[in-house]
Amino acid sequence: MGTQRTGAAGAASRIQVSRTGRPAPAPRTGARAPHCASPSSGLPLDEIIVGDCIAALEKLPPESVDLVFADPPYNLQLENVLTRPDASLVDAVDDDWDKFASFADYDAFTRAWLLACRRVMKKTATLWVIGSYHNIFRVGAALQDLNFWILNDIVWRKANPMPNFRGKRFTNAHETLIWASKSPDAKGYTFHYEALKAGNDDLQMRSDWFLPLCTGEERLKDAEGRKVHPTQKPEALLARVILSSSNPGDVILDPFFGTGTTGAVAKKLGRHFIGVERDSAYAAAARARIAAVQPLAGAAVAAPPARRAEARIPFLSLIEARHLTPGEMLFDERRRHRATVRADGALALGPAIGSIHKIGALAQGLPACNGWTFWHAERQGRLIVIDEFRAKLRAAMEA
Repeated sequence: MGTQRTGAAGAASRIQVSRTGRPAPAPRTGARAPHCASPSSGLPLDEIIVGDCIAALEKLPPESVDLVFADPPYNLQLENVLTRPDASLVDAVDDDWDKFASFADYDAFTRAWLLACRRVMKKTATLWVIGSYHNIFRVGAALQDLNFWILNDIVWRKANPMPNFRGKRFTNAHETLIWASKSPDAKGYTFHYEALKAGNDDLQMRSDWFLPLCTGEERLKDAEGRKVHPTQKPEALLARVILSSSNPGDVILDPFFGTGTTGAVAKKLGRHFIGVERDSAYAAAARARIAAVQPLAGAAVAAPPARRAEARIPFLSLIEARHLTPGEMLFDERRRHRATVRADGALALGPAIGSIHKIGALAQGLPACNGWTFWHAERQGRLIVIDEFRAKLRAAMEA
């Protein structure tokens, strides 16, 4: 059982908390005590620690993890048995680990585990927390009180939500994820903007994600066909989180590991994980699940280079490499505008002469323009964006 200060509101006292806000039970036979498997780094890489999350995190080295994904108890405050219209029981979350005596207890628990995570986060690390309307606003307030900086809130819109059987409320069809950096002035955190955009049909990835619940073969069930864990998250959700904000080889911490979705996806995508789970039955299911995962080939998960890190290719190089010819015309994709390629690497639009960016902006009457994606050259009757020529040059340089 661990202790953790609760911040400014409770700095004068110490609280004893576990995942449920109460002392964790003794590990069952075969459970692993918190330990460090890697003497050099002090990190139990790719291990599941069975025990209280705060006590376990206190044993990790400071500033040692690259990403945190937390799926804490939601504190659903269920008071009655839920039934469907046909009188059958709803398999709702009514486990002891989701029950707290009061909002004050839940808030103290939240601050304690957030502070424990903050200590082990690198300066460039970020943290994701997922929750429902029952708890996510309290978690968000705690994050801000503890000087985390909220980067985004993401709405996970469920493709197949559970209906509202009593017909007295809107169908609860989403959950919210908060993505935060360690402090307002944190620099250098990972965000793969270009890769996300490329995978989204060259559109910026939005903050509303439409994904199905965890169902079918992905849902872990016991010998009697019952769910092993009531709130198992879909792997697609974790994959998007991990791909967006970590790199291969990074260490991902999940302080509420459950049945190991974070670890399974991390292993598949070439990342390391550290999981903390107080229930040895969940931990055992997670170990079996992760052991069966086959990592993807390195080329399939390699982090794409950020555009600002790529070799700079001047427009003049396209002319020198004979991808473009002085005197030829460039067009926008609808052929509404045209400009002449000059031998010095500039473009001419009537009397105006300037860079591909300046002339592109001038043609559209805009303050700025990315000339690489605006201008096109005609080849065999079709238009080709000049950025393709730049990509060929860059690939040749790297080869």
